[in-house]
Amino acid sequence: MNLVRSALIMLPVLLCSACTTLVPRENLPYPLATEESADQVKVVSIPLPVIAASPNEGVTTGALAAFLVHNRKDEVTSLVAPQLNFNPNFGTTVSLYGAFYPSTSRSVEINLSRSTKVNDDYEIKVRDVTLQEGKLELNAFLYHFTDGSSRFFGFASGSTKDGETNYANREDGFTVTATWPLYKHTSLQVGERLRTVAIDRGAVTSLPYIKDRFTVAEIPGLDGFTAHAQKLALVYSTLDSPTIPSYGGFAKVSVEGSMRFLGSDENYRHYEVEAKGFVPKDEAKRFITAFRVLYNQTLGDAVPFLERSILGGENSLRAYGRNRFIDSSCLLINLEERVRLFRWEIFDVTADWELAPFIDTGAVMKSLASIKGNSFQFSPGVGIRAVVRPNIVGRMDIGWGNEGVAVFVGLGYPF
Repeated sequence: MNLVRSALIMLPVLLCSACTTLVPRENLPYPLATEESADQVKVVSIPLPVIAASPNEGVTTGALAAFLVHNRKDEVTSLVAPQLNFNPNFGTTVSLYGAFYPSTSRSVEINLSRSTKVNDDYEIKVRDVTLQEGKLELNAFLYHFTDGSSRFFGFASGSTKDGETNYANREDGFTVTATWPLYKHTSLQVGERLRTVAIDRGAVTSLPYIKDRFTVAEIPGLDGFTAHAQKLALVYSTLDSPTIPSYGGFAKVSVEGSMRFLGSDENYRHYEVEAKGFVPKDEAKRFITAFRVLYNQTLGDAVPFLERSILGGENSLRAYGRNRFIDSSCLLINLEERVRLFRWEIFDVTADWELAPFIDTGAVMKSLASIKGNSFQFSPGVGIRAVVRPNIVGRMDIGWGNEGVAVFVGLGYPF
């Protein structure tokens, strides 16, 4: 927590060193500059500290420079953020993140990252709603990464710290999803997913290597695996924004199948039901109650451990590291109150600063019928968010759990 306090003390000092420049539009390539850009494009640069203390990665410190590119309506349409971080397990990490919103119907995100020890990450995400006269929404995600901080504790909710092991999870794959409107707020979604996973020795030498403690017979997928799956989902949404919702509801029912004859190593199925809502308490939407309920079940024999139902991390149980709890089913409930404290304009960038007390609770189990009260993990905490409308959310979430405190820093709301 001393690290968090230091970051908050440094933040005003760094913000005061921000600056605004005007760049001729012809000097900026697409998608930094578009038809919506002014002849002189406003670019705001803000240096920020980077600090996180998650259970898997440990303490990460560093700095980034955020470059915010505006259109002629003075809206932020691009974010470019080079970063330099240090972590005792991974050494020095150099990364470049970019988020581009050339129009309301198209967005692109990229992340390029390389560490001196084990870790790397190369990703691109594309969202396009311009196809078939705006009736078809296409989302694509292509990635390669190596995460040397990965953990495995054992299956079921009773897994303890005594069984903690480390490994490097190396993955390549893609996900493509197409969504068609059916009736009013209802749509049909089909998806294709390919994932290849290799398990190597990790970067955390203070923990046992997963293959020194467990066997393939105990953990399917320990020698790596390939998953090629197809998804079908029915979606209902009245959200007022896909990225920064302040009002509305969302529900999705999906089924996904992984089959050997299409290239997967094993046959299994995923079933998932998700519902979330956003309820403003006042007309100005300064107080918004946000909630999510999610249930996932995986059925099949010899399902690879990373393809099962999983909880833990910055978007589920925020007091625990990624993939902390694994079993055949999971139930997750998130509740938070998003309170806008003030609206601050600095260097012509308007940001809403939010405080978000939250509580996460969830459990993994064989099936919903076998759930028990003592299976649930609780993760109360508080989030600090900076919202630059209409697209960008920067956040720090601090969660408390039975295994300590976790501090996650990133972009976007957790749900």
